Amino acid sequence: MKKHTGWLIYNQEDAAKNRGYIDWMLEEAKSLDLDLRLYYRDHLQIGHRSNQLYVVHKHEPIDLPDFAIVRTIDPFFTKQLERLHITCFNSSFISEIVNDKAKTHQYVTSIGIPMSDTVYCYGTPSTSDMELPFIAKDVHGRGGKQVYLIEHEKDLRELPNAKWIVQKPGVFGKDIRVFVIGNRIIAAVLRESSSNFKANYTLGGSASLYELSAAERTLVERVIAAFDFGMVGIDFIFAEDGSLMLNEIEDVVGSRTLSALSNLNIVKEYLLFIKEKLSVK
Repeated sequence: MKKHTGWLIYNQEDAAKNRGYIDWMLEEAKSLDLDLRLYYRDHLQIGHRSNQLYVVHKHEPIDLPDFAIVRTIDPFFTKQLERLHITCFNSSFISEIVNDKAKTHQYVTSIGIPMSDTVYCYGTPSTSDMELPFIAKDVHGRGGKQVYLIEHEKDLRELPNAKWIVQKPGVFGKDIRVFVIGNRIIAAVLRESSSNFKANYTLGGSASLYELSAAERTLVERVIAAFDFGMVGIDFIFAEDGSLMLNEIEDVVGSRTLSALSNLNIVKEYLLFIKEKLSVK
């Protein structure tokens, strides 16, 4: 049987912060007989010459892999790999849609998933966009950053230059992240904060494993059915009546919280999924 070759792609700066996760993934890949190697996006150049697309490493030719685990947010780069017949996890389509909060909400609205009322802003939000208080989000923000509670008009003057959406808030300081591989729910984590309207674990919130109800699982499965995921985190907030509303989808999702709460080897699960997908291509 052919041994599948793969690239694990990080920006160099992000790789320095995630060395433990990278080593974990490389070790698990080796145990599964996958030839996975780390490459920095900073060292990979893409383009076309003589009407042929190419990718080179440090300006030198390189053998292309069967697959790539893309841990950067760069859908144009991922699309280049796909056009060179490299199977990418996550795909360029997933990267494009879920790393832009406006695109995520626009796309998911078409399948009737409950979400907070949202305005896609042309420029900096204003009080004419939505009645105060509201949440302003940089569409490209990640990890709970670039998210602001706007209670007064003066708060708007503190927003940096960016592309924004504004939303009616749900229940403050409480959300759920559902870890998904392919079309399978792996686990769910409840994140809470008593001191911040954002509940992110990395921002000082607490976390615990969460058992999804039958209705909540059905809602998650409806979101999954609209995409072709590799591995993602799907985040939900709570409405006032306790029901879930989709908040966002994390493409380059980490597993620090899940690893702290369980012995689940999500990296191995992800690589087994990738190996299975490659075997049927």
